[in-house]
Amino acid sequence: MTWESEIENIKTLRKLALEQGGQDNVDRQHAKGRLTVRERIEALLDPGSFQEVGPISGTSERDKDGQLISFTPANFILGFGKIKERTCVVSGEDFTVKGGSPNASGLRKSIYAEHLACLHRVPLIRLHEGGGGSVGGTGGSTTTVGTPVHEPHRFRSVAEAMATVPVATAALGPVAGLPAARLVAAHLSVMARENAQVLIAGPAVVERALGEKKTKEELGGANVHTKNGVIDNVADNEAHAFLQIRNFLSYLPANVWELPPIAVSNDAPDRKEPALRDMIPRDRRKLYNMRTLISHVIDTESFFEIGSEYGRGQITALARLTGQPVGIWANNCRYLAGAMTALGARKARRFIEFCETFHLPIICFVDEPGFMIGSEAEQEGTIRDGTATVLTAALSTVPWASVVVRRSFGVAQAAHYGQDAYVLAWPSAEMGALPVEGGVAVAYHREIASARDPEAKRAELEAQLSVGQSPMSRAESFSLHDIIDPAETRSMLCNWIDRIQPILPNLLGPTSFPTRP
Repeated sequence: MTWESEIENIKTLRKLALEQGGQDNVDRQHAKGRLTVRERIEALLDPGSFQEVGPISGTSERDKDGQLISFTPANFILGFGKIKERTCVVSGEDFTVKGGSPNASGLRKSIYAEHLACLHRVPLIRLHEGGGGSVGGTGGSTTTVGTPVHEPHRFRSVAEAMATVPVATAALGPVAGLPAARLVAAHLSVMARENAQVLIAGPAVVERALGEKKTKEELGGANVHTKNGVIDNVADNEAHAFLQIRNFLSYLPANVWELPPIAVSNDAPDRKEPALRDMIPRDRRKLYNMRTLISHVIDTESFFEIGSEYGRGQITALARLTGQPVGIWANNCRYLAGAMTALGARKARRFIEFCETFHLPIICFVDEPGFMIGSEAEQEGTIRDGTATVLTAALSTVPWASVVVRRSFGVAQAAHYGQDAYVLAWPSAEMGALPVEGGVAVAYHREIASARDPEAKRAELEAQLSVGQSPMSRAESFSLHDIIDPAETRSMLCNWIDRIQPILPNLLGPTSFPTRP
């Protein structure tokens, strides 16, 4: 007697699982301009590298003789794969089965994804499209409801994954409820500009509860969530989302017990950039392009920005110097003069924690006028979020290099310098408690008001006091490491990168404040 019939049954189930929700549902998915989850996984990973976990999990109906009548596959796909030959765990809802709302085996697999990534210490990628639970439950018996009281907290593994392995997610269709919560529990969340929405609850629930009639796009489209920080990056389409995830992971270690991978760099570490000498205008009211400034310093074409559409006064990105992955944080003077808003502070705090988690040295290009002021800033609680960022920087243990290119003022400036930071300044730097304009307005308002020509008096005082904010006196007092020719910024930072290499292995392991969504 052989096991041939059982083996054939396994083959049948595997074939049925690959059919997903059936050809009609697959066709409907394609008609909406969206791939199925299996197609997404194949497009994301190195060709032929996917190894599925639980390929025949699902719900079957059998006759009294045990013969298969029907089979509904789990609507969550999970497995191992490779990106640029590095192992990862990849998963996602199958929208062709029950609209991605979890069936019994699909829910079990989704919960297992984080556990699997933590167990094997590899990055986790989740490709989301689907809703959360429904009033009908996940199917099966209704005599037992809820989860056992002794069951571990469902979200504990989600938190542990964020503390130990890189997590990248993508919203590639409507994402609501539990999948939406897991979408944002990531170090990078990407959203397709077309066809994707992120929702706590959909239009029907919102209208029933609040009487508010909104479309999915109005509630949670890309224009909403890339502005408020729920989503880090927007993607033109699914292929662009996959490209961003692949690039993002290339800067990171597989887990917190490893260092970020150093790439081969053909960019000379001693490259001089004369264009930087004229980058900062002498007129404080004139602007410049911080992203262009950064591009002159880092390795060529190594800039991967995170969160460009929210907290726009702060620029956060990954880059490389002589192949070493680093975190880049800079002020964007083109948006509110680079002042730190509440949202910008949250963005910066989260980025510092991310760099801390994965042992990325931080390079800060400082042009900080201070916390944003005014009634709106007060209403948003800017001082609380800003102070949290300052304290996060103070507790950071990764190496920091801070280059003061223009302004460094107020309490907010303290967020731009980690412990034992290597501090360089350009001749254009201005440093102090307050920008000279604000300081003069506060300290000399009576003298200005009583002058024969108030505006002339104001300009005279500002000119006098600006001398005291020059970086030259600070360099002479050894309050910073050096004042440099801007053209040599890259070579100075590359030398610093070389010096910190012996420090980096001491950082391995989980951090004291793991990154939060």
